[in-house]
Amino acid sequence: MATVNNSKAGMLAPVLLGWFTDNARDLPWRRTRDPYAIWVSEIMLQQTQVKMVLPYWKRWMRELPTIESLAGASAAEIHKLWEGLGYYNRVRHMQKAAQIIVERHGGKFPAAFDEVLALPGIGRYTAGAICSIAFNQPTPILDGNVIRVLTRIFGIAENPHEKETNALLWSVAEDLVTCARRGWGETPGEPAREDARPTNGCSHLNQSLMELGALICTPRQPQCAACPVARHCVALRQHCVEQLPKLDRRIAPSPRRFVAFVVKHQGRFLVRQRPAGALNAHLWEFPNVELFEKTALVEAVRRALGFAPRSLKPLCVIKHSITRYRITLEAFAANGIRKASLARADGRWLTLGGLETLSFPSAHRRILLRLRDNSAH
Repeated sequence: MATVNNSKAGMLAPVLLGWFTDNARDLPWRRTRDPYAIWVSEIMLQQTQVKMVLPYWKRWMRELPTIESLAGASAAEIHKLWEGLGYYNRVRHMQKAAQIIVERHGGKFPAAFDEVLALPGIGRYTAGAICSIAFNQPTPILDGNVIRVLTRIFGIAENPHEKETNALLWSVAEDLVTCARRGWGETPGEPAREDARPTNGCSHLNQSLMELGALICTPRQPQCAACPVARHCVALRQHCVEQLPKLDRRIAPSPRRFVAFVVKHQGRFLVRQRPAGALNAHLWEFPNVELFEKTALVEAVRRALGFAPRSLKPLCVIKHSITRYRITLEAFAANGIRKASLARADGRWLTLGGLETLSFPSAHRRILLRLRDNSAH
């Protein structure tokens, strides 16, 4: 097991802080110390790339600029603002947390780490990120980017998700952010000088680790020549940069096949809302069903609609991924439906304009876009 010491953390911290000052991307949530704005960005950035989050964050902060506005928003509003980001439990947890902040903290985002950690949807990493970035507290962070950076710099060859190794990485991250809080060139164990203590050291140190992992110390083809801490990097010295971190082998994705049916009657389309507790709960979708190896299309359409149309016309094929599944969704226009069948159809009938106001999972949103494109021609 690799070991680290305060002296190396003390050498790394000022280098990382200087590099971040000169190289940090100009992101809108970095222009504020508002914990609410930073919290929103951190939740959006989970499992999502920065370039995708940017327009979502800007729109969110325009529509729901305060904790109180989030706490009082309708479920339909928060789902619509989140539409396309996926992992919708994130936004539901965020609203629940906002309601707790209003009820228990007077609408003011708590500054104490334990109180932040106790909020729904906030784990140790997110609590550490918020407390360090918004309040400049020496709270460590450890996500995929930071794990990669630290295992390489310190030559930690064990699986970072194993208990002992994970604890070591948290300790390393804490040493670094603590050094940043103490100030430039201070010796561990000696009193910190207030005039040497940077006002944003903890904030910038943690962000520098994130930024280094995102821009330089990437999973593949890392730019070691541009790395500010290359001379301190054990993995570079031992020629094993791309072998770290040592992660479990990924399970091969499993294929799944679904069919969706677009039923139109008098200018309106049939859609249904996903039940609470299900994947993509509360979102809307076109009637659909999973196809298994021996499922015939005629059987699938009866299962999805409760009746059979006279004909099915291929509309589009959509491929996407959810967690460990690779999904193919085939959409068909269902034609020639009897009035008696339409009357007992389960769901809501809405115009294209009405559909646009609802929140759809990304695959079904793409079906809607195809319908909109077809109607324009």
